[in-house]
Amino acid sequence: MRAKHAAHSFPAFPVYSAAFVGYNELVLGGGGGATRSGIKNKLRLYRVENEKSMELLDEYELGKDEDVPMSMSAHPKTKAIVSGINSANEKMLRGENENCRAFTVKDKKFNLECSKGTIPPGDEEDYQRATSFSEDGTFVAVAGQHDLAVLSYPSMSRVAKDIHVGDDEIYDVSFSKTSLVLTTTKALRVYNIPEDLSVTEETKKGKQKEVPLPELAVAQTIKRPSLPGAESYNVSYRSARYKPGSDKLIYTAINSSPPRGKGKAPPRRAYVCMIRANGSGWEVEKKRKVTDGAITAFDVSLDGRFLAYGSSDLSIGLLDATTLAPLLTILKAHELPTTALRFNPPSKLLVSGSADNTVRIIEVPEFTGGGWTVLILAIVALFVLLFAVATQLYVSGRI
Repeated sequence: MRAKHAAHSFPAFPVYSAAFVGYNELVLGGGGGATRSGIKNKLRLYRVENEKSMELLDEYELGKDEDVPMSMSAHPKTKAIVSGINSANEKMLRGENENCRAFTVKDKKFNLECSKGTIPPGDEEDYQRATSFSEDGTFVAVAGQHDLAVLSYPSMSRVAKDIHVGDDEIYDVSFSKTSLVLTTTKALRVYNIPEDLSVTEETKKGKQKEVPLPELAVAQTIKRPSLPGAESYNVSYRSARYKPGSDKLIYTAINSSPPRGKGKAPPRRAYVCMIRANGSGWEVEKKRKVTDGAITAFDVSLDGRFLAYGSSDLSIGLLDATTLAPLLTILKAHELPTTALRFNPPSKLLVSGSADNTVRIIEVPEFTGGGWTVLILAIVALFVLLFAVATQLYVSGRI
């Protein structure tokens, strides 16, 4: 399937994060990082009408020596984002890293509403690598390498005790209406969200004493599945997202690498899996190998019809969310691997960004089903038509 797509170059603006704050308003986070490269770290707001159109509306330059926006998530109901931006190194050394920044967009301008520290001090290399709003926008989850914080929005105060994953590494987080799934290298950890989780202060304050925040308990742990062709490989989760509107279906991206050995190593393999909740836990319902590289970015369309991935082999792929059938592939989308990947709210456009200073906008074609599904239905319809014609000729005595 051919799709309309176009690359847009932005000199001196490596892209690391992206989010849509409206049907056609895109926020990009990029820059040279905390190093003294001379490339400034910024948020940019663009109007995107189609694959060829990108109109700059606003630019927010971050403070001197602050880091690049490494992750972001858009509020589902208002024009607002939460982004992971480390403070300058001297503040981090003092334990004052305000890594979690909340912005609103008003009159096509960025407004910084709040800055908060969520990453424990002591590791200057840690950063907010995952950011995700809940479906109703009440909560936002932010995670560093080993620690997850769940905050209320817009107060940005903690609503539960932080979750520490000391023996593993966090890569992603996603909400359903009743739970959240935390992606770590070794497992997916599903936490139930209590119905009364609505604390808006660091602690509940009573007349005589402070009541500690509740603790989110692990409801299920989903271990790494066996994958065809990668039985002896080292397997790790890269991303996991609930299907929008469902708490029973998770899509996950999994990378695998061959064990070290003599001679030429076999290629890496990456997979996308569909995992469904059953009565006793979670079960892998479908799985598909999608690339011989590693998945570097992953997204699910808001209408739940499409899955998108970016690969270390520089390709971008689009899958049918029901069958995992491949719908389109762009082989060389960037000069460097994809770092950001987002569908717009109507699921009509897919935007990818890379550290090569480019953004690619892909117009999602109007699919009526996977390519093989359409072909099979067409063949069946042809046979039915031929059978009907033959029957009519037979009854009329012509054959």
